[in-house]
Amino acid sequence: MLQASAYAAQSDQSGLAPFTLERRDLRPDDVAIEIDYCGVCHTDIHFVQNDWGMTQYPVVPGHEIVGRVTAVGSDVTGFKAGDVVGVGCMVDSCRHCEPCKEGLEQYCLEGMTPTYNGEDRHDHSITFGGYSEAIVVSDRFVVSIPERLDPAAAAPLLCAGITTYSPLRHYGVKPGDKVGVIGMGGLGHMGIKFARALGAEVTVFTRSEHKVPEARSQGADHVIVSTDEAQMAAAAGAFDFMLDTVPVQHDLNPYLALLRYDGTHILVGLLEPVEPPLQAGNLVLGRRVLAGSLIGGMPETQEVLDFCAEHDIACDVEMLDIRHINEAYERVQSGDVKYRFVIDMATLKGDGR
Repeated sequence: MLQASAYAAQSDQSGLAPFTLERRDLRPDDVAIEIDYCGVCHTDIHFVQNDWGMTQYPVVPGHEIVGRVTAVGSDVTGFKAGDVVGVGCMVDSCRHCEPCKEGLEQYCLEGMTPTYNGEDRHDHSITFGGYSEAIVVSDRFVVSIPERLDPAAAAPLLCAGITTYSPLRHYGVKPGDKVGVIGMGGLGHMGIKFARALGAEVTVFTRSEHKVPEARSQGADHVIVSTDEAQMAAAAGAFDFMLDTVPVQHDLNPYLALLRYDGTHILVGLLEPVEPPLQAGNLVLGRRVLAGSLIGGMPETQEVLDFCAEHDIACDVEMLDIRHINEAYERVQSGDVKYRFVIDMATLKGDGR
């Protein structure tokens, strides 16, 4: 067993603090990774604060992990010591159900094993995430980081990136399509980049007038302030797709009215009940689709990394000293980051412990 330094929360009120955990000895299919960078996702905050009522403490968050291979199990052939690799939101699945066989492990019928706050399928221990020095993961759930990508900026691609890339690919966004991106945060700015790279005409919807130049700087062709009724009315029936990245309850009805017939509204940020209720006529009268999407399977996660390398796409990041992680959470909650914090794990190794 390997002892590793980490940061963990001990309760929903404790915040994050130094913690020591144990990583398992290598199984035949395992890859041991020394972590260099780990992105900070809003999901991390939800689990630390037990917003969804399912946190098992202590919890070590982090599922946007990039590092270097230090050792591999006896059955591993795809990775070797020194390789730069990534680990995203899951570390196992049943591997035998239909979704798993199709490379859609995120929809495993028995439930995927999340990178943290999950139960290991072999020894039933609780999984600990990437706010740590090292991690041990089955090779099936490890991806290669292309040389052309900045490894720090690549870390958020393992969650924010794949979350927005997967639905655009699955629902068939193509050159000439008109795509609306709702929300201008960590997910939204990646949605702009991917939709543009796929050839779409991209419009950002934001409630904040001051984000208009920001959205344009990210590559948006147009920006609509969603609180402006005249702007919204002028866009009625214009869009093939809406990529909705907003993580809190919001009124979907005005956006459904902006879809053309057969248009698709894709939820990637909202996990709560839809409130206010949908006006079903917005769907029925235009044969519109309200859909959802969750990260991507392992083949598609590798695909998004390769796509980003090919198209020179990266997440905009702010590097973080892990000793300031609690302050960073406050800034994420107030929207004061453009657009993703990434922890430099050198600050964990040098924090004096």
